[in-house]
Parts: sequence; structure tokens; C-alpha cells
Amino acid sequence: MPRPPRELRTRGTLHYDKPALSLDALVSRLSERGLAVPDPDRAARYLRHIGYFRLSPYTIPFQHGQPGHLFRDGAAFDDVLSIYVFDRALRLLVMDALERVEVAVRTALTDHMSTTYEDPHWYVKPSHFQHPGKHAGLLNIVRTTSDSRLLGAPELVGPSPETEDEMLGVGDRAVTHRSALEHYLLTYGTPELPPSWLMVEALTIGQLNSAINNLRQRSDRTAVATRLGLNEPVLVSWLRTYVRVRNICAHHGRLWNVGIGVYPVIPNSSGISWLKSDNALPARSEKRLYPVLVSLQAVLDVVSPRSTWAQRLHDLVSTRPPMNLASMGIPDDWAKDEFWGRHVS
Repeated sequence: MPRPPRELRTRGTLHYDKPALSLDALVSRLSERGLAVPDPDRAARYLRHIGYFRLSPYTIPFQHGQPGHLFRDGAAFDDVLSIYVFDRALRLLVMDALERVEVAVRTALTDHMSTTYEDPHWYVKPSHFQHPGKHAGLLNIVRTTSDSRLLGAPELVGPSPETEDEMLGVGDRAVTHRSALEHYLLTYGTPELPPSWLMVEALTIGQLNSAINNLRQRSDRTAVATRLGLNEPVLVSWLRTYVRVRNICAHHGRLWNVGIGVYPVIPNSSGISWLKSDNALPARSEKRLYPVLVSLQAVLDVVSPRSTWAQRLHDLVSTRPPMNLASMGIPDDWAKDEFWGRHVS
């Protein structure tokens, strides 16, 4: 049964009347609350390009809390900035893993469905899907993407050609050509929509997740999961988490200590790569970022076994104080678990 639509929550009743403050005023506010700001001009430059609203959540670990948002003794602007820089590096690293996982999921879906049903356009058939409305939405996404491509200017992948010879790839410059979708649309009149391997490229990770969840046959979801070293329930759970995490990263949100809200299920199958020690994932860590990091490495173990991602994660995290690791749910001596140890020197 599809979930009933959510009702709008009740709006607040207060009137927002907080004034917009200048950069100097914002720096003064931080100082007045007890944050050491030895170089106000430098702090103002950072606020100019980062924004007070974006940086302010990183001040919370250094505060006593409400009321007043007063800072603890010894807290300095560079402490706040250090966490912000670390969180940015963490987002980029997580996005690197998510990209590999997402590409692997796209490939697994289109390869399995196209070859199993011997149909490159399998996705246009309602018989493969559970919910007609969601299937119609999928087709609309692909159709809209195709129409937008036809309405737009010619799309060229590679350097912009200045001569006909360069358009044809003659000479020293790289070959310039249309994107695969544009090539299909300008070459073929039927079928109307592109084949599966182009269709999946038109989807966001959220739309990809929706398409997989909407497959009628559980055996098809299982086949996709198997290609990633997972089973069907774990794939469904982890994809939901990855949608949320990728949205946080793509919108430059706070990641290291944020409440994700959708956490990866802990696999109970020995066939799925996971932590080896019984106490490697304390209960307090299950609702933190740590199991997400473990799940990403578990998929990378299958789709990119020679990846240095775990080592880069270790190099990044090992620079942080225990307070930061605790906020991420990373336990002490985490890298000594066999799961990580084979990747981390």
C-alpha cells in the first residue's frame, strides 16, 4: 500500500524581526559571546565568503548552549574554522565513494534488466513495475530530459570546435562529439525514448532509488543487489541512506555530526562485507555517520576493491580530536578492525 500523503505541519505564529547585520557586527557578536577572534578582519573575510548562517552550526560544540549561546573558555575562531574545513574535506571524500557506488548501481540495474528481458527499452513497459503512477513519473522524467535536450543548443562533449576539421576530430585537438543522449535523439526516431543505459543517466540518485524500489519482481532487485555484494533488503536500506547523504553533500550541508534520519541497516549475512569484531559498532554509533562510512567501504570492496578510499578516510579522520570522532560515532581504535585493517596502513 502506498503511504498516504503527509499533511502540512502547523506554521509558527511569531513574527520574524531579526535585523540583517554587517560582517563587522557579526564578528563582534561572536566576540561578545566569548569566542576568541584575534584577527577580526580575517574573520570578516571568511564570513563574507562562507556566510554566518553556514558557519554558525560549527560553533555549537564550543558553546555552553542556550540561553545566550556563550562560548566555552578557550574557544577560538580558528577552532570553528578547523571543523568547517574538516567537514568540507569529509563531504568531498564521501561524495567520491558515493559517485562510485551510484555509478555501479546504475550499471547493475540497466545491465541486469536489459539482458534478462532481452530488451534495451524494458523500462517503458508497465509490467516491470508495481505502481503505475511512479512508472508514469519515471517516463515523464526521461521524456522531459529528452525534450530539453532537443530544445537546447547543440551539446558538444570536449573542446569547442572552431573549424570543420576540429569538428571532425582532424588535427591535434581532442575529438569533439555530441553527448550519447543527443546522438540518440538526433539519429533515431523510434523508439521515442532512449535505451536503458541512457535512461539511467537521466535520473538523480533519488529517482534511481525510486525506480529500483518500484520494480515488480523482487528477484530483479536481488540481482541488482548481488552485483554490489549485497542482498535485497540491505540494498533498499542503504540506497535510502545514500539519497539523504548525497543531498547533504551536494548542498554543502553539515555532515560530520548531523542527524541523517535514515541510517543503513546492519547486515546479518556473512556474505556482505562488514565489520568483523563484535563490539566494532557500539549502539551509540548506529545513529551516527560511522555506519554510513562502513557501508560505503563495504560496497567499494566489491565494485572498487583496489580503491584507496579507506586509507584517505583514515588519513583525514586521524587528524581530528576525540570530540569530533565521537560526534561521528567512530569508536576508539576503529581502524584496527580487520574490515578496515586490510586497507589502512
